[in-house]
This record gives sequence, structure tokens and C-alpha cells, in this order.
Amino acid sequence: MADIRRALKKFAPTFIQAREASLNEADTVLRLCKCFTDVFGFDAIEDISREANLKNKFVDICLKIEGKIRILVEAKAAPVQLRDRHIDQAQAYASHNNYPWVLLTNGVEWNLYHLTFGDGIEYELAFSVSLNGDEAIEIAAEKLGYLHKLSVRKGELDKFWETTTALSAGSIGKSLFTESALNFLRRQIRKDSGMLVDPEELATSIHQLFTAEAREQIGPMKIRRKRKLSPKPATPATGTAVKSD
Repeated sequence: MADIRRALKKFAPTFIQAREASLNEADTVLRLCKCFTDVFGFDAIEDISREANLKNKFVDICLKIEGKIRILVEAKAAPVQLRDRHIDQAQAYASHNNYPWVLLTNGVEWNLYHLTFGDGIEYELAFSVSLNGDEAIEIAAEKLGYLHKLSVRKGELDKFWETTTALSAGSIGKSLFTESALNFLRRQIRKDSGMLVDPEELATSIHQLFTAEAREQIGPMKIRRKRKLSPKPATPATGTAVKSD
């Protein structure tokens, strides 16, 4: 992943000043385009398009690699507090092209969303970071480095999402609340304490360890049990009987 810490620290005051001066959206977009070149390595002419339009659906900035759009950027004025609903325009644009990444930012706050397309459009927040303060910038640089042109080109952004999804509460919960996983834990608890706990009680205790937000991702607690295979019907004997004299 690209290391953007130094460049990001240098550029962050530009956005802080923009927020303090209550700059409008157009001025914020100008600063964002400069940031995408100076910090994220995109070419100002070849890789950045502004106000892309598809069937009256506009998106503020498109970040491209080798002519292919990879990230849609929805920009808001520096002082505007970001809301999920702000990605509606970019989401509508993305739905016509199956673009999976939408970045919502006012320069100070950066929210990256991953979109999936099936019967409808679903979006999930991949990360949310801020440039407000040195410590925040250090944390932000670790995540925003995935948006650098080289990282996107190498597939590191997509790999990041695959890892994030695999380690999400929903994924971990799906693995934990299986008959085999619970039986393993029951054996370990019995080895440590001498108690053989009930699998339903164990599952409930594990479920309560998660935060309310994580439990929402996991959904209703349900132990997934192995399907028992039905026995195969007996194969009738074949061949010709031989009579003995």
C-alpha cells in the first residue's frame, strides 16, 4: 500500500482552512482535485474527470486509471456534515455502470462506500476517517493509502475490502454460530473447567459478547447445523444366478 502520510500531513491544513472559511462546494472540489494529484498520484488531465453526467445523474469527480473509472467522488462543501444520503447521486450513477466504489468527502472527513448490485443497490461503509488533528491524520493515512492510484491499480483496494468483509462481525458470527465451532468450544471449556455447557447457552453467551452494532450485522442468532446425508438406497444385486448340481 502506498505511504501517503507525509503528503497528507502537508495538504490537510488546506481543508481545515477551507472549513474554517466556510468555502463552498465548488472551491472544495478544486482543492480535492489538487489533493488527488499531489497526495494520491492521479494525473490531473488523464485520470480526473469533473461533473460526469449520465441520464441527468451527476457525480462531482471520477477517478480513472488507464481510462477506466475506478472511484466516484461525491464532494460536499467543507463545512457540511456528511450524511449517507449524500451519496444518492453517485449511487444512481454507479448503478448504471456497476462501479463499486463511492467516496464521500468534504476534504476534512472522508467516507468510503462499497456498492453491490443485485435486485437493488446495497452500500456498506468501508471506512470513515478525518484529517482533523495529527493523530487523526496518522490513522487516516493508513486507510486513505488504499485510494492511491498505485494501490488501486495493484488491486490492493479490492483486497482490503475482501479482508474487511471476511473479518466483519457478520462473517465471524456466521462462522462462530455453527455446530462444529460450538462443539470445539464446548470441548475446550470442558477441558478447562470440567463443565459441559449447553450449546444454546454457549451461543447466547457468545452473542452477548458482541456490541449492539455487531449483533445487528450478525442478525438473529441461529446455530447452523450440519446437514445429515440421507443413506443411499441399496443397489439391487445384478448378474445371473448359477445353479449348482
